[in-house]
Amino acid sequence: MEIPTLLDVYRARKVIQQYVPRIDVQYSGGLSELMGCEMYLKREDQLPLGAFKMRGGLNMLANLPSGERNQGLITASTGNHGQSIANACRIFGAKAFIVVPEGANSLKVAAIRSMGAELLFYGRNFDDARGYAESLAIDKGYRYVHPANEPLLISGVATQTLEIIEDIPDVDAIFVPLGGGSGACGTCIVAKSISPEIKVYAVQSERSPAGFVSWKQGEVRTSTNETFAEGLATGTGYDLPLSLLTALLDDFILVSDDEIRQSICLLIEKAHTLAEGAGAAALAGACKFQSQLKGKKVVVVVSGGNITLEQLEESLKTRI
Repeated sequence: MEIPTLLDVYRARKVIQQYVPRIDVQYSGGLSELMGCEMYLKREDQLPLGAFKMRGGLNMLANLPSGERNQGLITASTGNHGQSIANACRIFGAKAFIVVPEGANSLKVAAIRSMGAELLFYGRNFDDARGYAESLAIDKGYRYVHPANEPLLISGVATQTLEIIEDIPDVDAIFVPLGGGSGACGTCIVAKSISPEIKVYAVQSERSPAGFVSWKQGEVRTSTNETFAEGLATGTGYDLPLSLLTALLDDFILVSDDEIRQSICLLIEKAHTLAEGAGAAALAGACKFQSQLKGKKVVVVVSGGNITLEQLEESLKTRI
């Protein structure tokens, strides 16, 4: 796999800007007062699919050889990645097969179905669904889209960080959630290429810590996978993200599921922003590092807003 570069990200933007509106970074007075720093939000929940993943699918399909498109594409997802591939396949005229776990986020499932993709339900969690998708790709000859080991996905989602640095060129720190790792890798590539002084922090649930464990031990490892935040729910690390994060990431933060839920409430109360679990995780990480952020310019990536009513109700119970 080729390592994506800053030039790849600029090339991706030429494609993506045809389909995706630019999302300006927003200053939050409420969170700034609470945190004692200048706090900004990168609200990827405002994209048409309600999540940053939209960028990656468009870049991948735009650059995929026609022979691979014609095979049909299959992937596994807990929702937002599946939306991204389904949407891009619809635009570029490819058949999409999306494998999701039983009990997947109903809002995301409905969105995938509305884009014309064929939905397949399999297994208890993302890892079960991924294994099934990989086996179907072999049996049926589909082009398998890995959720993280895809340079075109990474360079696509990295375009969100171009917008961050264009809006806040003197940003001190960026906090980004991590599930498979494409978003965090994209942030590292752009930030460290433009200014190595920018600190990049990845945030993951302690109930699904495979990315953190892999980064800490320097090799791909598996872990439990039990977080409610489906966008963070993966039970294994991945090769390409691990190599990038090992080289470029400043620090990795684990947060509890209750801390994520509390950050959902904070975003509503202080920033008038409705985030899903993964979308609130970066703020939960910033809260843990609050003492190190005094007086700094900080951007928190709200990666998505596709939260169900049941998840919102459960989060409101943890409000402190």
